Amino acid sequence: MSEITTEERITKVEEDSLTVPAYGYELLREILIPDLLGRDTPDILYWAGKRIARTFPLDHLEEAAAFFEKAGWGHLEIVKANKNEMEYSISSPLIEQRLKDKGKCTFQMEAGYLAQQHEQLKEVVAEAFEDPKRRGKKITITVRWDSKDPV
Repeated sequence: MSEITTEERITKVEEDSLTVPAYGYELLREILIPDLLGRDTPDILYWAGKRIARTFPLDHLEEAAAFFEKAGWGHLEIVKANKNEMEYSISSPLIEQRLKDKGKCTFQMEAGYLAQQHEQLKEVVAEAFEDPKRRGKKITITVRWDSKDPV
């Protein structure tokens, strides 16, 4: 019996159309992971998001919205963009519920993912910041980069 390669596993994940109930997803994300990682949870989730972006690179930033939907991370849209910054909004019934029930939840995995996709596509160092105001029933993530700081 041969082992499945990482590339074959990634292909299988991308082709699967299976879904996970929100309850199971929330058990992992909001209970198990914070219990295991403690106060380092946001930092580790940010780097995990960057790792996911490296594993599933995009050809164009416009593809990020489809990835977010497929990953169950919510509806991603660009709010505004300029030369060195892009502001995103993420919304979904699950996000709305998380904000309502758990006031203190993190979206650092999504931030890390967006930072890394920008870094890979623009070939400059990029960082993303979650907006602590959490406007309305949405999360705002701002990605910033410096065109003079290549990777």
